[in-house]
Amino acid sequence: MCRARGPHLGMSHLLAMRLGPVRIAGRQLQLLPDSAPAELPVLDTLDRGARFLELPVRRVLNPPAATHMPFWSINPYVGCEFGCSYCYARRTHEWTMERAGMDRGGDSPHQSFETQILVKHAAPEVLLRTLEPARLGSTELVIGTATDPYQPAEKKFRLTRRLLEALLLHKGLQLGIITKSPLIVRDVDVLTALAERHELSIYISIASADAALLRRLEARSPAPHARLRALARLRQAGLQAGALIAPILPGITDDWKGLAALMEQAKEAGACWVSGGALRLGPAARNGFLPVLRREFPELVARYERRYAGKQHAGKDYEKALARRIRTLQQAFGFPERGRRDGVPESTDLEFASS
Repeated sequence: MCRARGPHLGMSHLLAMRLGPVRIAGRQLQLLPDSAPAELPVLDTLDRGARFLELPVRRVLNPPAATHMPFWSINPYVGCEFGCSYCYARRTHEWTMERAGMDRGGDSPHQSFETQILVKHAAPEVLLRTLEPARLGSTELVIGTATDPYQPAEKKFRLTRRLLEALLLHKGLQLGIITKSPLIVRDVDVLTALAERHELSIYISIASADAALLRRLEARSPAPHARLRALARLRQAGLQAGALIAPILPGITDDWKGLAALMEQAKEAGACWVSGGALRLGPAARNGFLPVLRREFPELVARYERRYAGKQHAGKDYEKALARRIRTLQQAFGFPERGRRDGVPESTDLEFASS
């Protein structure tokens, strides 16, 4: 039985600039030459080009005050091999590399996000020392808000699993997990135990049920049928799980047919909810997504330039119309609705929609 609850998640962007060492001379600041790039321990190197580096951490919990989101978060990895074109977390990786003074080895910031994965190897131990359940209260703690906690690195490092095991020592928390990976079913035993001690919600992120379309947008992410099969496995285990259509790409994945197909397949998998929202184009997402848009969907470039000119959102009129479309489909497939009634006239449609 599904609880009447769905995801209430949002994302943020981190901006940073590294100046290098500074000396104060009189009333002026003088930049000094950079020292040698920092070297982090290399945990593993793969033939496909990825390196996994151990990132020292003193804390792993990100409070709402720091992220400006209505939840606490944990991200076991910084960087991700999935290579989603619209990913906003590349800026966080760049910021972390800059802060550590690390050399990217000739890779651009865009490339290094996928090739130099930072692993918070001591995160479970740090969590055990620093987690104070009273500070969280009834606020949700979400794992995987920036990079996927079940990306390929998790097969070797089992970092997410160890974090979940650490949370078994507590009780009564609101927990969430976001992932695109079917690897999550490996941990059904721990997840089931967690659900007995906490209120656990699992969000399977999937932008489209069309595998060919998805491959044009997400270079190495798991196929949609594999994610939906994982969702079914989680539901069969009695876990609260649903689909998160994230992001919904204007003119590409926002059409009635595509959204309905995804909701229908999620329903067949037993999803407790299906929810989603439109693409946000912050600086990092622009750098990754717009070149793909120009190559794969050149007919949409002018519309995106107009809609996203100088801002991260496609516009309130578009987002309200999209929300209405999502609610209509939620009703049709028997999913709980999310969000308020916005008063958009029934004649309003999505400018980008292809059907």
